[in-house]
Amino acid sequence: MTTEDSPSGSIDGFSVESVYAELLSRAPENKMEPRMAPLFRAMEILGEPNKAFPIIHITGTNGKTSTARLIEGGLRAYGLRTGRYTSPHLSKVTERISIDGEPVADETFVRIWDEIRPYLEMVDAELDAAGEPRLTYFECVTILAFAVFADEPVDVAVIEVGLGGITDATNVGDGAVSVVTPISLDHTELLGDDVADIALEKAGIIKENGFLVSAAQPVEAAQVLLEKANEAGVPFRFEGIEFGVESRTMAVGGQLVTVSGLAGRYEDLLVPLHGEHQAQNAAVAVAALEAFIGGGTKELDAELLRTGFREVTSPGRLEVVRTAPTIIVDAAHNPAGARVSAQAVLESFNLSSLVIVAGILAEKDAAGILAELREVLGDIVTGICLTQSSSPRAIPAEELVQDAVDAGFPDESIQVEPGLDNAIEWAVAKAEENNDLAGGVLVIGSITVVAEARTLLGK
Repeated sequence: MTTEDSPSGSIDGFSVESVYAELLSRAPENKMEPRMAPLFRAMEILGEPNKAFPIIHITGTNGKTSTARLIEGGLRAYGLRTGRYTSPHLSKVTERISIDGEPVADETFVRIWDEIRPYLEMVDAELDAAGEPRLTYFECVTILAFAVFADEPVDVAVIEVGLGGITDATNVGDGAVSVVTPISLDHTELLGDDVADIALEKAGIIKENGFLVSAAQPVEAAQVLLEKANEAGVPFRFEGIEFGVESRTMAVGGQLVTVSGLAGRYEDLLVPLHGEHQAQNAAVAVAALEAFIGGGTKELDAELLRTGFREVTSPGRLEVVRTAPTIIVDAAHNPAGARVSAQAVLESFNLSSLVIVAGILAEKDAAGILAELREVLGDIVTGICLTQSSSPRAIPAEELVQDAVDAGFPDESIQVEPGLDNAIEWAVAKAEENNDLAGGVLVIGSITVVAEARTLLGK
C-alpha cells in the first residue's frame, strides 16, 4: 500500500492520514463485497448525492484512468466544473477524488468524512444486525466521493469503476454516458474466466436513458454489450464502426491524433500520452464527449477539444520520471496491458537497450505479463530485475524467477533484488554499462511498485 504525505487538513483531530488509516482498517484494498444494497442505503440516508449531478461512468479492463482524464480535460475546456473518481492512487488517497483536475483539498476530504461518518456507522450497525460485513474500504471511499462531488458541487462527474460493474460500489450512480474501454482477462477469480463473462459484469453500468460508447472489443464482448444496450433501450457506438482513430504521428511529448468522431472530424489533436492505445483512448474520449455534450449528433468545438487534451497527464502510465538514463514507469498489471505498454516503449522512446524492473501482485498473471514483455521487448532487453513492493499482496521477488525463465529471459540476464531501491540502483547501473547514452529502464508490473518507484525517484 502506498504511503501518505505529512499530516495535513486536520479537523477536530482528524487528518487525511487518520481518515485513511480508519478506512484501511475496514478491509484490504482488494477486498470488495459483491453487493449493492448497503450503498443504496447509504445514498438514501445521505440525501442521494448519487443523483446530484450527471455522470460519465467508465468500466473496462485497461485504459480506464487515462480515458477518464481525457474526458475530464474536454469537459473542463467547455467550462464545466468536474469531479473525477479513479482508483487506485499512487501516493495519496486524495488523488482518487479530484475536483477540476486536482486532488480534493485535504480540508474538504477530512470535513466531508467527518460529516458522513455517523451516517455510515448507521449502515454498519444495520449490516452487523443482519450478520453481514460492515462497509468496506472501497465502499466508503466511493460514498465519500459522491458526497464530496455533491458538496462542491460539480457540473459533471467522471467515475471509474473499481472492479467489474454490476455490483461495483460506483454503480449507485446512473451514467448519462457509459464508457467501456478494452476488455480482456483480468480478475478472473471474481469476474469470470472468459471475455464474455467479464463483459457481462461490466455491462452492468449500462442504464436506461443513457448512451453506450465502447472501445473496439473482442467479438464475444461486443455482442454482450450490444445485447445489454438493446435491453436498456439506449443508443450505442463502437470504436472501429461509428468512430475511431483516423491517423496519428509522433510528436514531442506524445502524439498528434486525428479522430473521426460521432458527429465531426477532429484533426491533429495533441495527446501528450504515449502509444497507440492512448490514441484509441482519445478516440473513445471524443465519442463520450460528443455523446454527453451533444447527444452524439452535435460536433464538438475543435479548439476547445485541443485545449482540453493538450493539458492531460496520466501519472504512472508510461511516465518518464528521470533522464540519463531514461527511467519510465508504467502501471500495466495484466498481460494485455503489458503488451500495449511494451509496444509503446518501442515506438515512443527510441531506446537502444532496456533494463526491466518488474514487481507483480499475487492475484495477477505474472507469467503472462513477463511473457508479453519478453516477446515484445526481447531484442533490446539487456537485463531484468525482479523485485517487490511493500504491499502484502506482492509476489516475493524470488518466486518470479521461474516465470521469467519460462518467459524466455536468459538466466544470466535475471537479477533478484527484493528491495525496490536496490532494484532501481542495479537497473540504472546496468543501463549505463558501456556508456550507452540511449539506454533506459522500465519499471512495470503493478500500481504499487510504480507508486513506490515514483516516490524513490522524487515524483
